[in-house]
Amino acid sequence: MSILKKLAGETLSYGFSTILGRSLNFLLVFVHTWAFLPAELGVNVKLYGYVAIANIIYTYGMETAYFRFAKEAPEKYYQLIMTAIIVTSGCFTLFLFVFADPIMVQLGYPGKGIFLNWLAFILAIDAITAIPFARLRLENKIRTFVKAKIVSILINVGLNLFFLMLLKPMQEGEIQIEGPRFLRELYRPEIGAGYIFLANLIANASLFYWLSAEFKAFRWRWDWLEFKALWVYAYPIMFMSLAAMFNLMFDRLLLESYLPAGFYPGKSSQDALGIYGNCYKLSVFMSLAIQAFKYSAEPFFLGKKTTENSKENLALITHWFVIVCTFLWVGVSCNLFWIKTLFLRRAIYWEGMNIVPVLLLANLFLGIYYTQSVWFKQTNKTYFGTIITLIGLAVTLVGNILFIPFYGYMACAYAFLASSMVMAGLCYVGGQKYSPTPYRWKSDLFYILLGGILIYGANALTHVSPLPEFMNQNFAVLCLLGYLLIREFSWKSGKPKLID
Repeated sequence: MSILKKLAGETLSYGFSTILGRSLNFLLVFVHTWAFLPAELGVNVKLYGYVAIANIIYTYGMETAYFRFAKEAPEKYYQLIMTAIIVTSGCFTLFLFVFADPIMVQLGYPGKGIFLNWLAFILAIDAITAIPFARLRLENKIRTFVKAKIVSILINVGLNLFFLMLLKPMQEGEIQIEGPRFLRELYRPEIGAGYIFLANLIANASLFYWLSAEFKAFRWRWDWLEFKALWVYAYPIMFMSLAAMFNLMFDRLLLESYLPAGFYPGKSSQDALGIYGNCYKLSVFMSLAIQAFKYSAEPFFLGKKTTENSKENLALITHWFVIVCTFLWVGVSCNLFWIKTLFLRRAIYWEGMNIVPVLLLANLFLGIYYTQSVWFKQTNKTYFGTIITLIGLAVTLVGNILFIPFYGYMACAYAFLASSMVMAGLCYVGGQKYSPTPYRWKSDLFYILLGGILIYGANALTHVSPLPEFMNQNFAVLCLLGYLLIREFSWKSGKPKLID
């Protein structure tokens, strides 16, 4: 079990920064939904959807390529990849900066070109700092990694609070605070939700300070032959990642267009997009576990082959990944009755809460796909990842286009779930053909099925039981925990021992 403990320790270390950072960022859901109505946040939901896609184009698979090639010559590939990323990021950002106004007109937000200017710089910084962060992960410099991430997020949160909970109410006369006059005039109503982008930009810029040692080690380097080898490896990953991100974001890009007028009485399509986008953020709990796991597992399993990163250990780790994620799915789904009141300040957002358990389950299957995707990255068959993800994207597109007019944003959630399940299934089948791994798939699927039954039972019990809602809902969590202790631990020795 040493490998499980080792990887769990690294996951928790990365997870600390990820969970703390995302939790602090998650508090911004409360701030944003308090400061703005759903329609006002529609521009943020849509533009951040495009930003997530553009981020992949900016890095074009070079982060994964760095993990794959750096074991041979770390410094050479660090310098080469950084040179390429800096040059291409500069070109992409210049293009977006020059054509910001006409692009925003086409997106339906005339006069908001400044938003795209800020986002262009955010994209460049994200791409340029991605490789230094990858280098920290490869060299196991967890402390520096965590510090840079957390400080940047604290700055972002602090600026959001400053702009939206101090300056905005002061300018609107909702709060009276004695202070310099310029503070009241600093907030410009025409920018509105754009202050979310500005806070993000300033926070990202702070990363250059915390990663200064990594940037000092950088030297310009170019070699067309070496870069060609990197590109051949990386471009299928880029297309795979693009398809995966389109898969994640297309619901938010299609909902506004395909939702019939008046589908939700008294609400516009922008209201529906704002409700869906902010309820979607409640699925962040599952994303946290997946992201923390990827930070530690990707460099470990793509590194030099050892007895530790064997297929047997990958199967064991995947099994426990499923268990942890299922526990999260049940725990969050059974406590949405108070989570919604804590994070979604306005009751108008609550009507979208039914999507959250579905999205959590979809992310769980997406996490299973990520854990299994090791086989085509290790065997340099990255094109399989592209094919699988494109199939998943097709499922998402068809599901959204066909069913949004009939089921609204619930169609978005179920299309994402169907896509994630198809991708996980195809990845398993391909992996067993080209790199067989003894996954415990029967046990894993049983845990997921049990979690679904417990969530359904908890919701049904709430309507008929006189017990307090918290006790009703969390009885399901206790049942799952009890089964886990009985099934996965051996108590014969008097001490709990993980079954290998």
